[in-house]
Amino acid sequence: MTEIPEHLLKRAKAAREKSADAPADAAASAEGSGTGGAAASEPAADPRIPAHLLERSRAARSKGDGGGDAAGGGGVAVADKVGAVVTAAPAGGGVPVGAGPGGHTQRLLTVVKSGSIQEVKAAPVDKVHTWPHLLAAEFVAALACLVFTFLFSVWVNAPLYEVANANATPNPSKAPWYFMGLQELLAWFHPMIAGVTIPGVALIVLVFAPYIDKNPSNKPEDRKFATSLMTVHLMFWAVLTIIGSFFRGPGFNFVLPWVDGLFFHL
Repeated sequence: MTEIPEHLLKRAKAAREKSADAPADAAASAEGSGTGGAAASEPAADPRIPAHLLERSRAARSKGDGGGDAAGGGGVAVADKVGAVVTAAPAGGGVPVGAGPGGHTQRLLTVVKSGSIQEVKAAPVDKVHTWPHLLAAEFVAALACLVFTFLFSVWVNAPLYEVANANATPNPSKAPWYFMGLQELLAWFHPMIAGVTIPGVALIVLVFAPYIDKNPSNKPEDRKFATSLMTVHLMFWAVLTIIGSFFRGPGFNFVLPWVDGLFFHL
């Protein structure tokens, strides 16, 4: 059973006490003024009580008393402002007219809490499923790379040369493009610094970067430290690779490719 709020119970109790005292007061005033018991049978009309409830109460009282006993009739139904119907107890005691099971004189229609029932999330969610959002984009990118490689191999000949001669070292002798950055560092620093110290420090910084920058956001404007670190790393090796590939000529000396020619082969 639904629990009745405390303020409704207090209001119903006050209404019962008021309706129980009203017939006795009306009967006493009628006897004193000589108007008889007929005037005491009708309590003063309450403007808050609907007309159909008054009629129903009068009909029930007339039916219970045989139409003659006005003082011992049923109580008056009172409708409060929150949707609960209250039936006053009769003056002579007993179960009130219109009472429910157990003699309860209140019937709770509804109680609606303030606020919306369902929570509305205005903030957009920046997470998507791996399939199909991520894998579909990766599959399209792989197909694009495959088509580019196929067309490039059709129109560009492979750099095939004669068999290598151990007695003739090409000049300049350059490493593959992915090692050109290290070869360029060797032209500037000691082999221990260029081959071990600088690459080792760069790898250690990249390994500890996720523990230094713990920002969970994946937006570039919120990850300035990580973005700056990766930009410096890529630009450092990209500049070394470009210089070693296009700006180094015979003897690994610095040359201008638009003046001395291009000493780079795929």
